[in-house]
Amino acid sequence: MAVSGNPTVRRRRLGAELRRLRLASGLTSTQVAERLLISQPKISLVENGHRVIKPRDVRDLCGLYGVTDPQMVDSLMRMAREAERQGWWVACGEVPYAVYIALETEASSIRSYEPLMVPGLLQTPAYAAAVIAETIPPPTPEQVAVRREIRMRRQSRAHHPARSLRLRVVLDESALRRVVGSPEIMREQLKYLNHLATQPHITVQVLPHEAGAHPGISGQFSILHFEADAPGAGTVYLERFTSDLYLEKRSDIEHYGVMYDHLQAQALNPDSSRRFITRATEELPAALAGRP
Repeated sequence: MAVSGNPTVRRRRLGAELRRLRLASGLTSTQVAERLLISQPKISLVENGHRVIKPRDVRDLCGLYGVTDPQMVDSLMRMAREAERQGWWVACGEVPYAVYIALETEASSIRSYEPLMVPGLLQTPAYAAAVIAETIPPPTPEQVAVRREIRMRRQSRAHHPARSLRLRVVLDESALRRVVGSPEIMREQLKYLNHLATQPHITVQVLPHEAGAHPGISGQFSILHFEADAPGAGTVYLERFTSDLYLEKRSDIEHYGVMYDHLQAQALNPDSSRRFITRATEELPAALAGRP
């Protein structure tokens, strides 16, 4: 079994299926490790999607678990081969949010709450560059350019002609009022946001300040769902300063799903949100006093 880095969707699915088959066979991970002459932690890493497994090892596990259906064995071995492939972003060098990009690339739908900024999938190049340039530690101009290019390439997934990503976003009013870069950059961003909101697979709702306290007061979160997921399954993504969090327990997904439903209910409807964004665009200052 080969060591790898961040878990991808395919590895997570393969690991979950292998764990299901192991439990169905009545074997513990320790028993499997002893019979295959490998360490028990390796079995856990594979089942959690944190370790690549070779197709021949998948075949051996299927034999140990009593899987006799050749189509199932072939399907699992194919998943193992696909899980070894690197994502397009790997060629771009070190990417701080590679795990999230892998999940986003495979997601069929995303529900997101953003309190402070326009989400990456809806950003203009100028807005993205301004946001990236203000990160800590400050990136070099070359790093800004690479990260902006990655962000723009991620957007192609949201507009894929064959399988467009279903994207639903609740934006706090603060994200519209915060002038990122310059009034000109912000004006372009808000107009672009309204343009995207007319697309059938994208829904943007604004949560105005007058809504008061709400379930999203603790911060940003996104709920990702995948085509092969069982009902209630998915991943919750929480962006943090030093290390992001990925939650996959059904109770967590249900909790954040209820939070999103409440935020969506408190937000303006899509038509009213577009009018609100238009007014915010018109109210932008011509220039920022005191800024060079």
